[in-house]
Amino acid sequence: MDEFLRTVAAFPTLLFTAALVVVLGFWLLVLLGAVGHDGFDGDLDASALGLGGVPVTVSASLFIALGWFLSLTGSVLLAAALGPLVLMAALGGSWWLTRLIARPLATLFPDEPGPSRHDFIGLTCTIRTGRVDAGFGQAEVTARDGSTAVVQVRQSAEDAYALSSGSSALLYAYDSAGEFFWVAPS
Repeated sequence: MDEFLRTVAAFPTLLFTAALVVVLGFWLLVLLGAVGHDGFDGDLDASALGLGGVPVTVSASLFIALGWFLSLTGSVLLAAALGPLVLMAALGGSWWLTRLIARPLATLFPDEPGPSRHDFIGLTCTIRTGRVDAGFGQAEVTARDGSTAVVQVRQSAEDAYALSSGSSALLYAYDSAGEFFWVAPS
């Protein structure tokens, strides 16, 4: 245990140890909900380093943890006089391993946002309830990707045209507070 603590507190592992303490503190804050894990993505383009596709916080955390482990291992296996060489090997090895791990992880972090209810605005729908008024109604809408959804719809009281089951209507607005779409006969 003494040798471990000496190695962790000695050059070059000490550099990675300090960074690892910061990383662990950051992820503790993420677990507590005080910080989002992707909060720094707009600040740095990691794809220039070959680490793109995952949030910067994930790739930096991997880089630091792997660098700490490689530095610790290199310091134990090699003489203390080779500290600068161990540091360079740990940096290079950590970058290479992080790059290797980040590629498959990139599929877990898609670049584009998922589907939204606002994607339905401007599409036609088929009314599935007997009536649609200012307080009641459902319709089936087909998204651009071919999937279908049953959504809540409402029609203004001033609209004289009565929508009923099987009618076609246009979704022209979404009310976030009421979680329904405004429709008009199409």
